[in-house]
Amino acid sequence: MSLIPKETVDQVLAQADITEVVGDFVSLKKKGQNMWACCPFHHEKSPSFSVSPAKGIYKCFGCGKAGNSVQFIMDVEGTSFPEAIKFLAKKYNIEVPEETQDPEYAREQSERDSLFIVSDFAAKHFQLRLTDQEQGSIGQSYLKQRGLSSSTIRKYELGYSLDEWTDLTDSALKAGYQQKYLEATGLTIAREDGKKYDRFRGRVMFPIHNGSGRVVGFGARTLKSNDKKSPKYLNSPESDIYHKSNVLYGLFQAKQAIRMQDMCYMVEGYLDVLSLHQGGIENVVASSGTSLTEGQIKLIARYTENITVLYDGDAAGIKASLRGIDLILELGLNVNVVTFPEGEDPDSYIHKVGDAAFKSYLKEHAQDFISFKTSLYAEEAAGNPVKKAEAIKEVVASIGKIPDAIKRSVFFRSCSIIFDIDEQVLISEYNKSQLQGRQQRSGGPDESAFAPPSAPEPEPEKPATDQEVLQRYEREIVRMILHYPDSVLEEGLTTSSYMLEQLDDIEFVTPLYIQIIEIVRAKLNNNELPTADDFINYPKEEIRSEAISLLSEPYELSHNWETHHIFVPKESDLLAYGAERAVLRLKWRNAEILLKAQREKLRLVTDPTEVDRVLNLIISLNTFYSQLGNMLGIVVNR
Repeated sequence: MSLIPKETVDQVLAQADITEVVGDFVSLKKKGQNMWACCPFHHEKSPSFSVSPAKGIYKCFGCGKAGNSVQFIMDVEGTSFPEAIKFLAKKYNIEVPEETQDPEYAREQSERDSLFIVSDFAAKHFQLRLTDQEQGSIGQSYLKQRGLSSSTIRKYELGYSLDEWTDLTDSALKAGYQQKYLEATGLTIAREDGKKYDRFRGRVMFPIHNGSGRVVGFGARTLKSNDKKSPKYLNSPESDIYHKSNVLYGLFQAKQAIRMQDMCYMVEGYLDVLSLHQGGIENVVASSGTSLTEGQIKLIARYTENITVLYDGDAAGIKASLRGIDLILELGLNVNVVTFPEGEDPDSYIHKVGDAAFKSYLKEHAQDFISFKTSLYAEEAAGNPVKKAEAIKEVVASIGKIPDAIKRSVFFRSCSIIFDIDEQVLISEYNKSQLQGRQQRSGGPDESAFAPPSAPEPEPEKPATDQEVLQRYEREIVRMILHYPDSVLEEGLTTSSYMLEQLDDIEFVTPLYIQIIEIVRAKLNNNELPTADDFINYPKEEIRSEAISLLSEPYELSHNWETHHIFVPKESDLLAYGAERAVLRLKWRNAEILLKAQREKLRLVTDPTEVDRVLNLIISLNTFYSQLGNMLGIVVNR
């Protein structure tokens, strides 16, 4: 149970605009009445993720994820309902009443939320140490020496860890945080003898945020130049909230700029991000020294399809990181490359030449990755046929990662010119590598691989059970109630009141729809008209999810129909007719199933009195079944 008052929850739900909330994580494009994007929850090339501003819901027609603004934050960040409410409350400047840090409250929080809370405490603690303590002046001097302004330090929440063994641990325990969460996040290290100490000591702290701005881990740079045993940079270990392969440093601060400029600059280090951001290049993120992963690329793909990788002027480092770029190509993104003079990195170069000259340098020196890689390998292989053949295979392998056939064709032509080799040879090499890849995945070639494929034996289709048949018709009733709960069919009669009145003698068989009907009935009995929001924001997730699925529509009529004065009646134009038909169809199916059950019973009974009773019931049901069929225009076989 959440300690957040219902009034606050209602206020958040009312103010949280679904387009704004989802738009912070993915780039939405308007199509018809809804907004569409590639789903942030699974990889796809064509957008199937729909956001309905009018209904305040999202729905992916690929993976099935659906919900309102709060559910989206829960899904995308894997957090609890209270934490999602707090996140949105902060976004919309809604005050959440203070909660007491007592044992009962601690028990209510999930383990994952507790890790977020402890990490947030640590980030604030390090920020205070940077500004409030005498030792913090060491960290401040370093950051100023690196040219960082106070506003940049505040925006990225930079901090400092005192050069003491238990400063953070003691402060956290004193504030009521549990040691197990300090250890789970890697902030505290516990020895076997029971002693404990801080992981980060005497370091400038770089908090690492997830997409919604929650602190999930830390990068830390030592300020002790004479300490050879301690690594220069130290990162938080993996935890339930921090997975290096799914996090990019600076993405939270950069995502709006990435979306607006439709471009993401990728650098290696924390200071590269900070210096470029301060220099006016805000659409920049860092992989923080790790090899680029699929998860990181998918994070960028939420906001843009265009990535420019900024390489330090180090030839060995560039070649070592080329494999990661292949992964970007494989996921369908466009990649450009910029290299800096030898000995320079983005941080040092922007300070050397200035902001304006640095931006000009990026524009003048950006080239697509395939051309860059082709030129790099061609230069190395010049005059050496063996190396040239190996270089061509390397480049062809990268081109082969590109899913778009037209782009592949363009790059094959470009590559053939640079290497001075026939384009068809490159295409043949590509086809050969593709065939070898398929054979490896299938376990190697065999005779059957060259035989004409035989059609697989189709599995016999199982007939739907009576329960499944009724569920489909009950679903349609519930769908219409949710879409038009307060729509007036005639004076004093709404869709919901009409359907419940007509179905008074029908018992639903689907447990979920029984619950929804009961909620509608309770509302009407209380002289209240149900609304779609009652179900979109319903506390029970099962009801929320089903309601949103029923309210989401994958297709819309093009506005061109109206432009060309072609009238196509909508469901809302024929609502009374549609409601009546939905009720009749459910009754007809119920009658059919009851009739089948009684006929089966007739085969088993032997008592003459019972036989007569069942026969009379069959006759009555058959008459009712035929009448309903006639009303629906269905020919009933006798």
